[in-house]
Amino acid sequence: MKIHHTLIAAGVVAFGLVGSALAQEKTLRLLTWADYAPADVVAQFEKESGYKVELTLSNNEEMISKLRATGGAGFDLAQPSQDRITGPQQEFGIYKPMDLSKLKAELFIPSMLEATKKNTTLAGKVYGLPHIWGTDGLVVNTKLTKMADYPDLCRADVKGKTAVRLKRPTLLAFAFASGKDPFALYNDAKAYAALMDEVGKTMIACKSNLKFYWDNKDQLLNGMRTGEIVGAMMWDTGGWKLNSEKPEIQFIAPKSGALGWIDTFAIPAKGKNDAAAYAWINFNMRPEIAAKVGASAGNFTASKGADLLASPTLKAQFAASFPEVALKNVKWYPAVPAGIEDIEGRVLDRIKAAN
Repeated sequence: MKIHHTLIAAGVVAFGLVGSALAQEKTLRLLTWADYAPADVVAQFEKESGYKVELTLSNNEEMISKLRATGGAGFDLAQPSQDRITGPQQEFGIYKPMDLSKLKAELFIPSMLEATKKNTTLAGKVYGLPHIWGTDGLVVNTKLTKMADYPDLCRADVKGKTAVRLKRPTLLAFAFASGKDPFALYNDAKAYAALMDEVGKTMIACKSNLKFYWDNKDQLLNGMRTGEIVGAMMWDTGGWKLNSEKPEIQFIAPKSGALGWIDTFAIPAKGKNDAAAYAWINFNMRPEIAAKVGASAGNFTASKGADLLASPTLKAQFAASFPEVALKNVKWYPAVPAGIEDIEGRVLDRIKAAN
């Protein structure tokens, strides 16, 4: 009798394990940014593919932290920015190489696909594919002030009415505005540290000018809406969103160049459902799907032809913010070598601690 019960119990456990494995096979665990997986797109994917999508919303720092803590486990697909792949991969081994044979390459804008492959290649293997791209620059209430470059946020006449994030893009923006090219110093840690120290001094001098260091988008958008903030370093889509509400608020590509980023698709080292990951990537690159995601995120994507499906308003806003000369002057983030963010982190800590 005991043997019979033991066999039944073992069978139940085995069945449970099989059921769990099957559920895992039909689930895509996606680590992504807010607005990159809108509900209607997820629903359509689930209906077409049979996979269930489990969403975890995150940002670059958190993605690296989560994957580092698990050795690349817990998720099947992640969406770090392209400059945040080879450094963490070299240090922590948190991703696995892309199997390009499973990719519908014809769906991508060729130049963007090739550039991202190049920027995410380590030891001859590609670790990232392009998805959504955009820029950081200046958002200005043109009724209340005029600005042309990042140092204008530190002018005396706008004291207490500007904002930036206390993050690495702000350091890089002010470095470019000083006439230097921080990306050219990525492989010279001593020179890079010296440049960041100079930028740190500039930012400390500017600190009393800022209303706040913004740390969530609602705080910043509301500050611009009310006129409490007249100028800020901000992402382009935030500026275009505000422009749709108040035409006097405009996103401006700074004289020293907007900072350009590309968020990617990358597969965690211990992801358990690569098939679902590639299915999601190919699904998202279809122009009609990419247009929906682009509308949700407010950005353009790497999908070939999706820009033709963007709203007339977004097309017009992009054209106003980026005349040809400004587009050519975008400073695209290259891969971040190991150790660079430690240098920046120390400078950011000094700025935060300064009175």
